[in-house]
Amino acid sequence: MPSKPFDEMHLPDGTVRASYREFETWLAKQSPESMQNKRAEADLVFRRVGITFAVYGDDAGTERLIPFDVIPRTIPAAEWRTLEAGLRQRVKALNLFLRDVYHEQEIVRAGRIPAEQVFKNSQYRPEMQGVSVVNDTYSHIAGIDLVRAADSKGEGVFYVLEDNLRVPSGVSYMLEDRKMMMRLFPELFSINRVAPIQHYPDLLLDNLRSVAPQGVNDPTVVVLTPGMYNSAYFEHAFLAPQMGVELVEGQDLFVQDGAVYMRTTQGPQRVDVIYRRIDDDFLDPLVFRSDSTLGVPGLLDVYRAGRVTLANAIGTGIADDKSIYPYVPEMIDFYLGEKPILSNVPTYMCRKPDDCAYVLAHLPELVVKEVHGAGGYGMLVGPAASKREIEDFAARVKADPANYIAQPTLALSTCPPCTDNGIAPRHIDLRPYVLSGKDVVTVPGGLCRVALREGSLVVNSSQGGGTKDTWVLER
Repeated sequence: MPSKPFDEMHLPDGTVRASYREFETWLAKQSPESMQNKRAEADLVFRRVGITFAVYGDDAGTERLIPFDVIPRTIPAAEWRTLEAGLRQRVKALNLFLRDVYHEQEIVRAGRIPAEQVFKNSQYRPEMQGVSVVNDTYSHIAGIDLVRAADSKGEGVFYVLEDNLRVPSGVSYMLEDRKMMMRLFPELFSINRVAPIQHYPDLLLDNLRSVAPQGVNDPTVVVLTPGMYNSAYFEHAFLAPQMGVELVEGQDLFVQDGAVYMRTTQGPQRVDVIYRRIDDDFLDPLVFRSDSTLGVPGLLDVYRAGRVTLANAIGTGIADDKSIYPYVPEMIDFYLGEKPILSNVPTYMCRKPDDCAYVLAHLPELVVKEVHGAGGYGMLVGPAASKREIEDFAARVKADPANYIAQPTLALSTCPPCTDNGIAPRHIDLRPYVLSGKDVVTVPGGLCRVALREGSLVVNSSQGGGTKDTWVLER
């Protein structure tokens, strides 16, 4: 792969791509001062609303404003149709894999995925073995991280970087970014036909209601949060009222007579669907972590009996673990009999001796990740690492090779943000959201994250990255 990143806005000869022409014409008429003023206005509004994210290890405090960029990322409609088809295909296969893992285990018995990769994985939940879930849907809300890199001809190719199937976050920032762009630059939406995304909360609620337990015609849906100190609490508090449902903590729910109830001022109310934003380990202290005060004692018994739906299902982590990621193309072939529409990034599995030897010999060229890591933590970006950091990471890989995978350092595509020093290219990724229930649906676009530090490939909000609006152009 060429080292020069794919430029989302400009062709190799420097001319503007068709999807950016109208925006570029508009941008040329804006003064640098007006753009900086718009940036400042966005920061002020976001701070008032409380759109923050925890940046762990930040000496300035645990909460910070997520930087918002006023230059959108654009995706032509035809390009989005291909992405959407690939996302639907991938999430269907992942849900079939989850159903199989916790029931017949045919893909393991067929030798397509090693048994130890599944059953010795820390994300495998034996408590879910044989448990049936509504519509065989395990991951109701998936966030699939996509990156684009240039191929040998300089054309942009999308790759799936990772799958997020447990409690994927960020959709509230996607919605707030769109709202902010419409507030700051309403004229842009009259000269560009941008596909809408504001209906996402309605889609989400319809999706959650569609997977209510059998026989429940008017389900009560709640959002279960670990509380205000969680890094994504803003999103929990945002989505619940957008859907018109209650935001609850574990102490607000209780199990009685084989059902889950919510405490209300009018007395107990039966709960049928829980959109949980709490990790498996903390959901039921009678089964998982006994010291958890975030969950609901007895919840798993009700769930196993089919009298409440959890979105996402317990045990979905096995399908988004980085050690399982290399096998997703196998899943698509095995369950759907299709070739993947979206490709994986080539991946070395350090549990394999040959792969591990290659990784250790090429650490300065690779990105190495913990298989259970998230948020940009527990990883080495070889080209940006010091000799000492590489030596330390080599020791960690040697001590526990099965805990690591490695991938080539992709030159992530760039899209220019408006910075303090003007408009300059920065690396980006994209997290579209896929909803699975009776149907599999998406909203056009997703959360575009941008690495605001020059040269940085780490776009995660928890690592100080910013966000920008994503436009799927309908013409």
